[in-house]
Amino acid sequence: MEMYNPAHPGLLLKEEVLEPLGISVSEAALKLGTSRQNLSGILNEKISISPEMALRIAKAFHSDAKSWLNMQTAYDLWHAKQRVNLDNVQIMYGS
Repeated sequence: MEMYNPAHPGLLLKEEVLEPLGISVSEAALKLGTSRQNLSGILNEKISISPEMALRIAKAFHSDAKSWLNMQTAYDLWHAKQRVNLDNVQIMYGS
């Protein structure tokens, strides 16, 4: 079942992980080994979570990198479906 307008994983990271733990963006960026600007972009839904960042988040917060990437993929795919016109795409199997 497809989710309707799934949340960006950065929003979940901010609201469900960092805020409850009382961790600032600067502190989290330092502990994740990334810049504050990069992490802020993720938390503000401007930047996607990369596989590398998913690994960092998974290690830092005892979670699963695949889960973070699956959330990002669901978010990206839903948004692509809203803007991509497939009317001119032809099916290429069968005769």
